[in-house]
Amino acid sequence: MSGDEELARKLQAQFDQEHRKQQEMEEKDRAMARAVAKAHSMSDSEDSDSANDTHNDTGISGSQDLFDSSSDSSFLASASAKSKGSGKAASDSKTSDDPYSADTDVEEEEKVNKDSKKPLCKYGSKCYRKNSSHVKEFFHPSKRTHKEPQGKSPLPEKKRKKDDEKTPQDVFEEFQPFSLFLTKVKGIPDKFNNTGALSLKDILSTSMGQLKESCHFNFMFDMPWLMSQYPEHLRKLPVLLVHGEQGRDEINMKAEATQFSNISLCRARLEIVYGTHHTKMMLLLYKSGMRVVIHTANLIPNDWHQKTQGIWVSPLFPPLTQGEKGDSPTGFKTDLLQYLAAYKAPRLAHWERHIQAHDMSSANVHIVGSVPGRHTLNSKSCWGHLKLRKILSERGPEQGLVKNWPVSGQFSSIGSLGATKDAWMLGEFGDSLSTCKKAFATPLPHSKCHLIFPSVNNIRLSLEGYNGGGCVPYSIKTASKQVWMVPFFCQWSSEGRGRSRAVPHIKSYSRFSPDGTEAAWFMVTSANLSKAAWGAYEKQKSQLMIRSYEMGVLFLPQYFGFKNSFPVSSDAGEVAASDKPVFPLPYELPPVSYVKGDRPWFIDVPCVDQPDTFGTKWCPPL
Repeated sequence: MSGDEELARKLQAQFDQEHRKQQEMEEKDRAMARAVAKAHSMSDSEDSDSANDTHNDTGISGSQDLFDSSSDSSFLASASAKSKGSGKAASDSKTSDDPYSADTDVEEEEKVNKDSKKPLCKYGSKCYRKNSSHVKEFFHPSKRTHKEPQGKSPLPEKKRKKDDEKTPQDVFEEFQPFSLFLTKVKGIPDKFNNTGALSLKDILSTSMGQLKESCHFNFMFDMPWLMSQYPEHLRKLPVLLVHGEQGRDEINMKAEATQFSNISLCRARLEIVYGTHHTKMMLLLYKSGMRVVIHTANLIPNDWHQKTQGIWVSPLFPPLTQGEKGDSPTGFKTDLLQYLAAYKAPRLAHWERHIQAHDMSSANVHIVGSVPGRHTLNSKSCWGHLKLRKILSERGPEQGLVKNWPVSGQFSSIGSLGATKDAWMLGEFGDSLSTCKKAFATPLPHSKCHLIFPSVNNIRLSLEGYNGGGCVPYSIKTASKQVWMVPFFCQWSSEGRGRSRAVPHIKSYSRFSPDGTEAAWFMVTSANLSKAAWGAYEKQKSQLMIRSYEMGVLFLPQYFGFKNSFPVSSDAGEVAASDKPVFPLPYELPPVSYVKGDRPWFIDVPCVDQPDTFGTKWCPPL
């Protein structure tokens, strides 16, 4: 048995031990939740203030979070911070103009209750009492997943074309206003590719606009394949490739580029060791305007074949008229120009002028990028996780609403995060993920952090078998130094999008309701779970050190007609057919934790006990 195999077996034993501890803790927490629920149900005849006293009489301080360790409890799903009596912050989030507050459906259903003569339950549709006598005695409005925002007329009913009649532009229109897509996947039912999915050929097609020139930022390029994705009559148009290759790799890339007279190259500076140019972005200039595409796929055929990748496609930005700035409420244009300027590359000046010349006021997402450097003073909050923290502190969710809402991270690689969970992940990074509007940073509780990462079985049973794990480069040596991560891991599952067997190369982060039906924000990015991508404090937090270039977009509810959160669904058909905006999730929420016997995929550990989809085994090179 090799050293890595022995290490993997020892690590598996540690995983199972950690899972046993986790299950014991969760059972204790569920027992506590049941006790609290029972105490609360006995207070039905009391007013809401008395009911709150009942909570505190359980022997737990009112300031203590009762549900931190029970994220999967049905009790938690109903007893969120929007429940009555949960303090001023929660009541503030239930103002009359909040279209998604707990009991806005009460008036709508008074006519339904007219004949029943039952008194209305004071907890409305959010009541979680299970005793039958209470249900018989009081009227409960039906629970709705989401409602029409008050004061807003319904969106026009979507006219859906048959799948075989759709153009890429039709697919694009179906998924507005969020405009988040997945890449098409070979080998899954057609229905999952016909809605909410685009290929690279679709993005570059004339249906999306008449291209004049384009610029691609990426980590890996296959130039012949890339050029074959353009319509044949456009394969001589100017193309700029922004890359991070150095030394021999850069020489080889330049040699390959000589085969294409229309391709020019721009090398990104990488002055900090182990950094990469990891950004995936397209700037597309058309005869009628400009489009920005931010995605997660390398420009190689394998990444667009059978993997799950995310794509945000901007509106078509028209040329500016004289004297206009053309920025959006999210500062999209300003942030994009700041990102390009950070390259300090003369070849990008041409594209900076194109951006300045276009009206990007219709952009409804925030840019969250990373650039290499040791950022200090005002620059520190412009990049990485501190940029995310800054946006959430100014425009993020109300603390009272999301107090019990988990945070999720989903990625295809994990860096070295420190000897303990508090060193970076639940510390500085967790502080940024859990930031709320105009509120002091509070630590991210252990039980409110979910890490969605492929297990061995996710890879083994994938469309690509063990070979699909090549894009998930988590090593056993790194994992053995951070066994504390075990309780955080959750399975990859994308049944609603038909991609449970398509290895996830997408990276995303979110804060969602305990039942997984709403999100306070969602982010798609090139950034994996690493300090190199997101940054880490140095010199007593006076500077943020980032190694790599990354690019992502952050979705917040207020830019899509909502106040506190937006409804989410992993059913692409539901998203496309809805007359109200529904965010298209790439996978199911809430996530499902690993169980005993599961372990994360390690790229450098042999898998010889069970064959994969093709009957083969995994024997990585030494």
